[in-house]
Amino acid sequence: MLGTGIMMGGLLLVVIATMVGGIKAALVSLLIVGAALGLLITKDKHGHSTLQRLSTHIGWQRAKMAKHNVYRSGPLGRTAWGKFQLPGLAAASQLSEYQDSYGRPFALLYYPSTRHFTVVINAEPDGASLVDEEQVDIWVAHWGQWLASLGHEPGIVAASVTVESAPDTGIRLRREVGNNMMDGTPPIARAMLTEVVQSYPEGSALVSARVALTFKGTDRSGKRRKEDDMGRELAARLPALTQSLNATGAGAARPVSAQELCEAIRIAYDPASAMLIDEARGQGMPPELQWTDVGPAATQAFWDKYRHDSAWSVTWQMSQAPRGEVFSSVLSQLVAPHADIDRKRVTLLYRPLDAGTAARMVEADKRNASFRATASARPSARNMAEARAADRSAQEEARGAGLVNFGMVVTGTVMSAEQIPDMIAAVDNLGATARVLLRPAYGSQDSAFVAALPLGIVVQNHLSVPAGLRESL
Repeated sequence: MLGTGIMMGGLLLVVIATMVGGIKAALVSLLIVGAALGLLITKDKHGHSTLQRLSTHIGWQRAKMAKHNVYRSGPLGRTAWGKFQLPGLAAASQLSEYQDSYGRPFALLYYPSTRHFTVVINAEPDGASLVDEEQVDIWVAHWGQWLASLGHEPGIVAASVTVESAPDTGIRLRREVGNNMMDGTPPIARAMLTEVVQSYPEGSALVSARVALTFKGTDRSGKRRKEDDMGRELAARLPALTQSLNATGAGAARPVSAQELCEAIRIAYDPASAMLIDEARGQGMPPELQWTDVGPAATQAFWDKYRHDSAWSVTWQMSQAPRGEVFSSVLSQLVAPHADIDRKRVTLLYRPLDAGTAARMVEADKRNASFRATASARPSARNMAEARAADRSAQEEARGAGLVNFGMVVTGTVMSAEQIPDMIAAVDNLGATARVLLRPAYGSQDSAFVAALPLGIVVQNHLSVPAGLRESL
């Protein structure tokens, strides 16, 4: 639409220039309009136009000149209140804790700028190893039903699933073995368990999964809802949401408490603190973290990487989803632990659509795909495949299936800058195995890092340029 507007406006400008300045002015105007159209037409393999890349570079240079890419917190930081506040999009977030109808504590995040509330659910996936294909198909079907049900949940804005792999410290295993070892244990059994405790954590990984659900903080009339009102409402709705996740292979899903969320975010920004937190828990003295203490002491965003406390991170965003048929194991290697990546976080972002919007979108996609397939006497195989896929999507939506907009963000974290090239090569290879096209979040590594955390941040609501205008570029 933007290109059409520029072309029509350019033709009008050329006509006016011809009438006022003659043929030379018309040629100059035509060159200017052609250059503007060229910036919109030429695109790279990720679908980004030259104008988009140019605007990203300009925005990054402006932020760098204003030193917005540097963050310092704490008593010696730049913040006047002297707290270790979270940077960027999560800076204004507020954390509170409530109990659901089952008596389980759950953390409730509030974002004043967007009036969104977020709850986080901890999942313990069973994994697909030694599981029959029939059971995997059942899990996939229930997961599709769960995503479809989000479109009917009152007030839900977005959902995200974060799968994180990190090295296991071995402290939990040591604590479990120590608590269950009897005084009269035979020496050979004690020696064997001691060797297991010392050798097993080497090379092992800890995989965790969290689901974040974001709700809007206004009622149907647009009136703001108080935090206590949302806490009471979500306390009644959480048991049904966690129970429905159990059938998707997510294991025993339960809400994440405020203390657990504080620890997870603290470790994400400072991976070196994971050992200290595990040791404190092993001694029965878990650290009492406040939301104003979980942020980093220092961060610095670069064009293609992010420095935060004790680690370096690079974040990628999916620019193209897998083509063709997608099987349940398509992301298995991408989410699995990797030897060249100390910590890896794969986050799937979902924005459910209501039934009316979904019906209009699938019908529009069906018409467009059918037009492309019939516009030529010899249509390409890709156009024909897209037409068949659009027709199947319309049929499935008519039978009650839901429609969601989705994206993916991948964050890799290493402890030293020398490991970054190996990590980048590893993620590029893993993206190929998942049949997705990944693009580094150039110029916005700090914002992309926050988006990959299980905080339920809806990035589209924080953009300075409207989403419709960005899509037209």
